Amino acid sequence: MKKFVVILLTGLVLSLGTSGAFADEIKIGAGAAPSNGIFKPIKEHFEKATGVKMTLLEQGPKMALEELMRGAIDAASAGLTVDEWIAMMKKEGIEVNKAEIQGVVIGKSRAVVMINKSNPVSKLTKEQLKGIFTGKITNWKDVGGKDMPIIVVWGKLTPGMNSLFINKALDGITPVKDVLDATTGPDLRQNVASNQEAIGISASSVADNTVKVPEQPEALSEIPIVTKGKPSANVQKLIDFIKGEGQKYIK
Repeated sequence: MKKFVVILLTGLVLSLGTSGAFADEIKIGAGAAPSNGIFKPIKEHFEKATGVKMTLLEQGPKMALEELMRGAIDAASAGLTVDEWIAMMKKEGIEVNKAEIQGVVIGKSRAVVMINKSNPVSKLTKEQLKGIFTGKITNWKDVGGKDMPIIVVWGKLTPGMNSLFINKALDGITPVKDVLDATTGPDLRQNVASNQEAIGISASSVADNTVKVPEQPEALSEIPIVTKGKPSANVQKLIDFIKGEGQKYIK
């Protein structure tokens, strides 16, 4: 009998311990810019400072906002303004009532063009970028590079950066359809690093020393974090941390 009671008590303690470990947890769905520029750099420091576990889901802004609206995550973030985000969702056939969400700006994102490190091109103007991404310029020699075809790499899961680049750098012009498909920002970077003819766009926080970022026009936007209704206490802790101590870790 005593052995049975001990087993029961042990199981109860383990159960309470497990539930306690996840009692303070927030799930954040995010695109490439906030994931790589904000949440990954602060994650360890935030958890240590607050005792709140942060689970980051790199879903892209479309899925993140969908998951938020159905209550599967606590907050969503993207590299485009709330109004641009809602407009992007509408183009995807998804209506989002702005009155149901609250947004707070937690940073800025920059969409950058990345090319292969072996590419001698050091600068691309707005007109040249328009030509490349609309298919009017198809060879690197036409913009000061080698005589080789241009391969445009396009991220399927980076709609926030795609939208920012299209609006700011291409003036809303629809980009070429003949592209090399990639998924996330890091996957796009890998494709550019592996193909000397390649060019692609992603958040500046995704670019590293495996690729080259030529001089180019700036494409900037706000990074908001949005919640369905008022932020929970733990999400508010995250927002406060980002705006305070977290600033020294953000890219």
